[in-house]
Amino acid sequence: MSQKKATADATPAKTSSADSDSAVVASVEYLRGQRHAIVAPENISGYKRDADHLLWTGLKDPTDEELRMTCKNLSFNKQATKEILKRHYRPKVIDYGDYILIVAVTISRQNKKIVYGEMQMIFGQSFILTVRRGEAMTNTPLRKRLEGSPDLIARGSDFVVAEILDGLADSYLTLASSFEVDVEQLEQKMILHGFRESDVRKLYKMRRDLLRVHTSIAPVIEICTRMSVVNLAFVEQDSQGYYRIVADRVARIDEQMNALRESLAFAFEASQMIAQAHQTDITKKLASWAAILAVPTAIAGIYGMNFDNMPELHWTYGYPLVMLLMFLICALLFRQFRKTGWL
Repeated sequence: MSQKKATADATPAKTSSADSDSAVVASVEYLRGQRHAIVAPENISGYKRDADHLLWTGLKDPTDEELRMTCKNLSFNKQATKEILKRHYRPKVIDYGDYILIVAVTISRQNKKIVYGEMQMIFGQSFILTVRRGEAMTNTPLRKRLEGSPDLIARGSDFVVAEILDGLADSYLTLASSFEVDVEQLEQKMILHGFRESDVRKLYKMRRDLLRVHTSIAPVIEICTRMSVVNLAFVEQDSQGYYRIVADRVARIDEQMNALRESLAFAFEASQMIAQAHQTDITKKLASWAAILAVPTAIAGIYGMNFDNMPELHWTYGYPLVMLLMFLICALLFRQFRKTGWL
């Protein structure tokens, strides 16, 4: 214990996020929930493995060598070490008996672009190792909040991991809200102005993004559900209840994402129907005017043939009568088309 305290007092910079050469964001030992000592990566093998102590080590984009060293110091078996070194693209949970590996996909939206990251949580009796890769959400705010409530950290590694997953659900909810705003804007634009080609491309891209988000979020529900019923000594019943709550939260968010995807599909179908109805309306108008103009065209064509035996050509009132006849027929057709809604 004195060695750990000396490390905390003498070389805290080794585990500080300010050290750009180190992947260690923080490596802290807690005693009954209270921050007790900063533990250097090479010293984590000597942490106290009892109910009063908790070691929480966080790594960000570590090298394979750094990960191997950390896994060795935490006494992980070869299979677990190999799995932790891998890049994962889908969430998963693996039970190794003395510890559990949970892999989750972190998702954020920057300038309308989806950015994915990876977070691994390996925890067992009195220790947690979090490994973040890519644009993964930071655990620093959560760590500070929990340190402000030592009784929460004192509940154990299983509860802290549930808190991390709950924070992940918060980020999913923020993502869903961002998508919801864009979907509403697209729907309003469709109703007011219809879709242009660029809007259709945007809609297709958003649907594809939502589908990929669904494939990243949905497995988290299964992970939390499994954690809520797992039979392990270091997973308490209270924490299992928390995992059930997180599973329900993520399930609702996933349903919200699916609803947004369906809304986009409906918006596209509605825009197609509106465009088709508009084209049909134009076709009706063109057909109506073509029918109206066909009458004077036909009559003028007949009288334009100038046959000798056409007595109407020599009548005094022949021309005005023909003009009146064309006007009456055209007016009658116009009235009929207007009555039926074609004009």
